[in-house]
Amino acid sequence: MEPKDQYSPELYQRIDSMSPAELDTLPQGTIQLDRDGKILQYNASEERLANIRRAKVIGKNFFTEVAPCTDVQAFHGRFREGIRRKVLHETFRYHFSFRKNPTDVSVTLFYSSRSETVWVFIRKLDDVRE
Repeated sequence: MEPKDQYSPELYQRIDSMSPAELDTLPQGTIQLDRDGKILQYNASEERLANIRRAKVIGKNFFTEVAPCTDVQAFHGRFREGIRRKVLHETFRYHFSFRKNPTDVSVTLFYSSRSETVWVFIRKLDDVRE
């Protein structure tokens, strides 16, 4: 069974206008990607989840340079299709095959027509109530 979107409509309405400090208060990993998959923003929760400092990832391609395990149809393909259609709001399970700490997560991809970017929200499955 696929996880359900756990986030409020208000989050999607506010996300583009949130400051980096506000993004850091969110309990889930939050990443903003441009249309090519380049990381524009990366919050503190994602730093802890992935064990990667934001200074090392801002400006890099999420799919090829930061999380190459996501460069598959189930993740990158959904992203590309959402960018092409300019519509994307999907939640699915995913397994991050980190060397030190492999993790099962719930991922929500959200295309913002306001900023023409995709927001990636990530929570460990242990933290998700289905």
